[in-house]
Amino acid sequence: MYKLVIHGTYFSSVDENHVQSIENALICIGDSGQVELVLSSSDPLFEEELARARKQDILEELTDSQYLLPGFIDLHTHAPQWAQAGLALDLPLEKWLNNYTFPLEAHFADEDVAKAVYDDYVQKLLSLGTTTALMFGTIHLEANLMLAKIAAKYGLRAFVGQVVMDNPDQTPTYYRNVDYGSALSLTEKFINFMSEMQEKTGATLQPVITPRFVPSCTDEALAGLGELAKKYDLPIQSHVSESNWEHQYAINRFEMHDAEVLDSFNLLTDKSVMAHGTQLTVDDCSLLCKRQTAIAHCPISNMYFGNGVLPVKSLISHHHKLGIGSDISGGYSPSIYHNLRQAVGSSQMLEDGVDSRMNPQERGRDNARITMANAFYMATVGGGDALHLPVGKIEPGYLADFQIVRDHPPVIGQKSSDDIFQRLMYSTEEKDIEKVYVGGKLVYKKVGE
Repeated sequence: MYKLVIHGTYFSSVDENHVQSIENALICIGDSGQVELVLSSSDPLFEEELARARKQDILEELTDSQYLLPGFIDLHTHAPQWAQAGLALDLPLEKWLNNYTFPLEAHFADEDVAKAVYDDYVQKLLSLGTTTALMFGTIHLEANLMLAKIAAKYGLRAFVGQVVMDNPDQTPTYYRNVDYGSALSLTEKFINFMSEMQEKTGATLQPVITPRFVPSCTDEALAGLGELAKKYDLPIQSHVSESNWEHQYAINRFEMHDAEVLDSFNLLTDKSVMAHGTQLTVDDCSLLCKRQTAIAHCPISNMYFGNGVLPVKSLISHHHKLGIGSDISGGYSPSIYHNLRQAVGSSQMLEDGVDSRMNPQERGRDNARITMANAFYMATVGGGDALHLPVGKIEPGYLADFQIVRDHPPVIGQKSSDDIFQRLMYSTEEKDIEKVYVGGKLVYKKVGE
């Protein structure tokens, strides 16, 4: 009846503000890879289903120090930049792009380079509990298809973008689409190849319309990408108001903010995910909310390049769609755990203010701090909602994308479920993630387990 049954304690979001903990539960996963049944120990069917799972040898029995969590969704990452993670974060964004990032990405014309980097990166994501990733590739068709193939091989749910950057004023000659026509043609080829690959492999492989950002694209490219997104009903990813420089560039070129620019080219939809947003105004936020466009909060990256802190608490209160992104390599760590911690820490800095020369009552922003429950929701349910995927919760009807983590410090005294949740969120590292499932299939197992 089931292909896998997990017995133990799990944590899953109830809503943006609350996480539930269910002890001694049975999570029953069907052949489709979805959770079909969740039973508490008081349910009349519990003992029967537990005995059946043991007899059929499909039971994953958690120890008292192991916990089941939903897999994380990384809502914004640049896969090729894994090769430069942690480099040159002291530079302004425009210099970092031109001196490090664009030269690096140009190397992905070599398929051997792409294979080596992507093979390592996809495995790293899974080992960190990330089960779905929305990824920028490069301008190279074959390298992007290589990324999709490797994701299918290892079991990562992959949303992959064929990057478009054709504006000669803002992109180097060695790393640029020849013109907007060739960029759009490559994008359409990529869409068709990805569709064929998904049919062949059965994996979650979704092509994504990907204008790098407003500075890198001509008007014709932006318009054509908007048309392709509509034609194929596809998700869209880009950056929005991610730094002082990028925000001002859109104003200088179009005499409007880049949210308005993207909207004018039909690139803000309910399937769009826009990263960063640290410079968004109230009107910009209202536009994104109206279009039901998701924001990928990239808290580590924003520290280095964002010139501000995204007001997550306010966005939550106004019912924005929000997720968490690592933004490799603007962010140095692909661990969503690290990004959750920074999201909470950055919100505290926003509330307190950072200039101690000012009066404490004047230097911060009232009611800006988020909780770890808020951050966890964004990394699970929020990311799933942004991608229109039934992932991020442990309940019937959701895909069984899970991670099993170990709470390693010795326990002294009785710990509440909230204590355990907080410690898992603040203390879990790669070594503590013992197994990862995607669609009920084991895709990662820690060496030695």
